[in-house]
Amino acid sequence: MFDGFETHRIRTAETEINLRLAGEGPPVLLLHGYPQTHACWHAVAPQLSGAFSVVVPDLRGYGDSGCPASDPEHQAYSKRAMANDMVEVMAALGFETFAVVGHDRGARVAYRLTLDHPQRVTHLASLDVVTTLDMWEATDKARAIGGFHWPFLAQPAPFPEKLIGGDPEYFAEWLMQRWAADGFQFNAACMTEYKRCFAKPEVIHATCEDYRAGATIDMELDLADRQAGRRITCPMLFLWGGLRGFGGGAGTAPLDIWRAWADDVSGGPLPTGHFLPEEAPDDLVARLKPFLSAGKA
Repeated sequence: MFDGFETHRIRTAETEINLRLAGEGPPVLLLHGYPQTHACWHAVAPQLSGAFSVVVPDLRGYGDSGCPASDPEHQAYSKRAMANDMVEVMAALGFETFAVVGHDRGARVAYRLTLDHPQRVTHLASLDVVTTLDMWEATDKARAIGGFHWPFLAQPAPFPEKLIGGDPEYFAEWLMQRWAADGFQFNAACMTEYKRCFAKPEVIHATCEDYRAGATIDMELDLADRQAGRRITCPMLFLWGGLRGFGGGAGTAPLDIWRAWADDVSGGPLPTGHFLPEEAPDDLVARLKPFLSAGKA
């Protein structure tokens, strides 16, 4: 995987970020989700590197990146803190402005980065994710069952850590297969990598902290932005897995959820479950390339 990509480890103010880098052209930052690593982009990043400078990191607390100490307010794993890492990483690589594409938790970092640093982001793509605030507000019985991991992982330490730690490889694979389209099988090398990283006790704790932040500070930041009328002004692409159905709230069309936050939103469903970059990489690239190329110098 990632033939032709360089491996870097960049020190930020609070941690170290492991990443892959390849290509020439306008910079694009690809951010993964839970419980994965940058490996989820293995079929997408090489296709984009022919036209773009592609940066593929592990988020703090995931993969082989650092796991900063947690704190009672969960600020260390807020999406604001994760976004700040990415701004520092891109600057260290010489990219002051860039596009960002995020899947799952990575999309939460991506939109927070765009809201907090609008001068940095040229294009934003969110894959299968609306805001954390919208997710919590739209939670009903179906979402509580389907997304049980949100309240489970947000329970105080060390409760979820101890349960997951009993068999972390089983937990990660079971969860991912549950979210994927029926019959889809993950790349074996990727699954091995996900399990290797997720089995680390410090990663289990850090990723629980990610969800604790989602239930507290991340939601509070979203609410403050909504009340202040802050909006995403760069072009935004929202794609979701059409085979699972995207529940954004009763009677609410998926694109309309983001139009409440962003000025210029396009997108639609892909024929996948939750894991768009792995289930339909060619379809995803076909949507990303024209979107990321629009308006570039």
